[in-house]
Amino acid sequence: MNNTQNYTSSLSERYPSKEMKYLFSPEMKFRTWRKLWIALAESEKELGLPITDEQIAELKAAADDINYEAAKEREKVVRHDVMSHVYAYGLQCPNAKGIIHLGATSCYVGDNTDLIIMTEALRLIRKKLINVIANLADFADKYKTLPTLGFTHFQPAQPTTVGKRATLWLHDLVLDLEDLDHVLDNMKLLGSKGTTGTQASFLELFDGDLDKVRKLDGLIAEKMGFDSCYPVSGQTYSRKVDSRVLNVLSGIAQSAHKFSNDIRLLQHLKEIEEPFEKNQIGSSAMAYKRNPMRSERIAALANFVMAGTLNPAITASTQWFERTLDDSANKRLSISESFLAADGILELYMNITSGLVVYPKVIEARLRSELPFMATENIMMDAVKAGGDRQVLHEKIRQHSMAAGKRVKEEGADNDLLDRIAADPAFNMTKEQLQALMKPENFTGCAASQTDDFLNNVVNPIIDANRDSLGMHGEVTV
Repeated sequence: MNNTQNYTSSLSERYPSKEMKYLFSPEMKFRTWRKLWIALAESEKELGLPITDEQIAELKAAADDINYEAAKEREKVVRHDVMSHVYAYGLQCPNAKGIIHLGATSCYVGDNTDLIIMTEALRLIRKKLINVIANLADFADKYKTLPTLGFTHFQPAQPTTVGKRATLWLHDLVLDLEDLDHVLDNMKLLGSKGTTGTQASFLELFDGDLDKVRKLDGLIAEKMGFDSCYPVSGQTYSRKVDSRVLNVLSGIAQSAHKFSNDIRLLQHLKEIEEPFEKNQIGSSAMAYKRNPMRSERIAALANFVMAGTLNPAITASTQWFERTLDDSANKRLSISESFLAADGILELYMNITSGLVVYPKVIEARLRSELPFMATENIMMDAVKAGGDRQVLHEKIRQHSMAAGKRVKEEGADNDLLDRIAADPAFNMTKEQLQALMKPENFTGCAASQTDDFLNNVVNPIIDANRDSLGMHGEVTV
């Protein structure tokens, strides 16, 4: 069957990076199995079992030369993937075949490999997250003083600045980074716990020497680049770990979705646009369109990742005693696809934030069309200072605002609120005096300084501490 007749996942062909796809590839999985078997043999040798240097050397020599066909044929006979690869490895290592997987269960390679791959995948996610944060920090700093109309309920509200709005996106990502770092810092290996987590087989191997059994997990962890193993387990590590990890990915998806919503709305308003390539087609029917397809794709993938958190939650809650196998098929799908989709999200997020297009004139025009409404409180205060009655003036502003708003909405005419106020003797203000108040920068409050403070105190230290992660560029594959 050729590829056009076989189902393929979009997550293996369209959205993620090749680096993330490799982490969940068969090669990564089976090479890691062999590294774990080598680590187990080395650790057992160091703790006194009769394993020779020659056997270890033989295992290492064949570590990356995996005889897939032999394993595949064997699995047809025994219906067991781990034992098929033990058999295939033994064909290449005849002197060492007797000590491969000694004392271990399938979960020794299966679960430890899952934990290793998730840890590496989290590190890749973290690196991309840092690059998005750096892109947005540059954007926020560049536009920290550019006034723009603020919105609550997507209705015109007090002005803010373009840069301050970007800090809202940034702050969500900083929270995600904190969660990611907590989970990453606490990732451990399963180690070699045996069939029910009691390490009984290893206690037998070491002739009842409990101290050696205790040391075994530490040696394996060190050889595989981890600080430690989980202190207790059944046959498997707690499936709550999977839930914990995917909740981090969900958090990133939530933040990215919120950003994508804002960009899509801003693109509708023609204030800010995502990148649009020279030959890109926005619509098959309407050639003039510049659809925000990158942001829409972020939203689509984010929905997938957020919904995916149910899988490990259900799996963790329904495990029986020391283990059941109803987790396996689900884990193969839910963990890998959540990471691949999250990676695709961050590729798009990096791409968009490195090429956002801002239209200051459109932003200014929309702000100025609403600014007279925003300025009414200041106008009222100045009129009170000149001897006016605050309560009377408040009612008059309400009436004039309603009339001006009705004119804009029903007649499509310009906002004439300032003309109405200037013509009302209760305010005792000229049109020129009113227009002098209409400076957008006078209505953005602490937006610029808040942006500076947030960047200097929170974001820039993160970027400075992670300079070696910078320099990534998101790819839009299709």
